[in-house]
Amino acid sequence: MAIGLIIIGDEILSGRRVDQHFPKVVQMLAARGLQLNWAEILADDPERITATLKRTFAGDDIVFCCGGIGATPDDHTRLAAANALGLPLVMHEQGKINIQQRILQMGQEAGQDVDLNSDENLHRLKMAEFAQGAALIPNPYNNIAGFALHKHYFVPGFPVMAWPMIEWVLDHHYADLFNREPRLEQSVLVYEAAESALTPLMVAIEAQFPRVKVFSLPSVGDAHTRRHIELGVKGEAVQTATAFIQLCSELKKLNVEFSNT
Repeated sequence: MAIGLIIIGDEILSGRRVDQHFPKVVQMLAARGLQLNWAEILADDPERITATLKRTFAGDDIVFCCGGIGATPDDHTRLAAANALGLPLVMHEQGKINIQQRILQMGQEAGQDVDLNSDENLHRLKMAEFAQGAALIPNPYNNIAGFALHKHYFVPGFPVMAWPMIEWVLDHHYADLFNREPRLEQSVLVYEAAESALTPLMVAIEAQFPRVKVFSLPSVGDAHTRRHIELGVKGEAVQTATAFIQLCSELKKLNVEFSNT
């Protein structure tokens, strides 16, 4: 079962804002012995969002989707999710109650009377319109919920809201997956070697150890480091440990200079 991340927002693609979700989700997953398998960034384009979700709903991945679930004209994710599944967009009653409670709380804090039937407050209720059958994801920041559909989890774009909501999903729905398979990563720095010369070794290691991936990260070097390649193995702990010993042994046979990272 793979885990994916969809980040939605023109502001990310235009560079007006720097995405913070990707590194944080990687960190949250790693803390639970899980890993992110793929990620996509989409513009606020309803057709593209719908097409992407239609594709991911057809798979079996766990997918977190950040952004586009508000009630402004550029928020398309709620309707896109419904359209991708061919479901109607309906008012979620508990979601509606949550929003109304938040409106009343804000009015009380400001010392103002609140009309829940004002145009502004009725418009806010759109944030509780989800595809039929959606479940709520609690939002500890302001109680305006996200929603879940078919192992897809939709949260706001604001990190202060999105991150605890994602953690809640992981801890309440996927705790059985945590640290199920201990993973290991080990690497060395190989100096002044061509990546092409190391490729046969990389292929052989992966063929010999099917639960291990070999990675190669070349660097041109800088004022403090010579040109090198970080060459390593990662995956299931026992096989990875054995593969790393094999990797180092083969590097010695190739008579290349290397050191531990």
